[in-house]
Amino acid sequence: MANLVDFVNNELSTKKDFPAFGAGDTITVYYEIKEGEKTRTQFFKGVVIQRKGAGITETFTIRKMSGAVGVERIFPVNMPALQKVEVNQRGKVRRARIYYFRELTGKKAKIKERRR
Repeated sequence: MANLVDFVNNELSTKKDFPAFGAGDTITVYYEIKEGEKTRTQFFKGVVIQRKGAGITETFTIRKMSGAVGVERIFPVNMPALQKVEVNQRGKVRRARIYYFRELTGKKAKIKERRR
């Protein structure tokens, strides 16, 4: 049974070529929204909180501030509606999952830029 699941994951899923990004990076995700008959592209720009899973089930969580309210959204990597991902800024963090970022406000919520 495990071989069948691996076969479906490897052969039938489509791989998208997104740039490498991780926790602490600021990215912009462009995705397609269908409203009735029409489709439009919307973007979501924020800080990556985590990457989770592997293969076809991989997801990533992005957090942004909308006014004074924090908004988080989880995107599957293999979602057909995802059009492109742009990395705006590389962040310097020490953890793979930065849940502590949710409680930070003001200057403490600023992530230092990682230079290459």
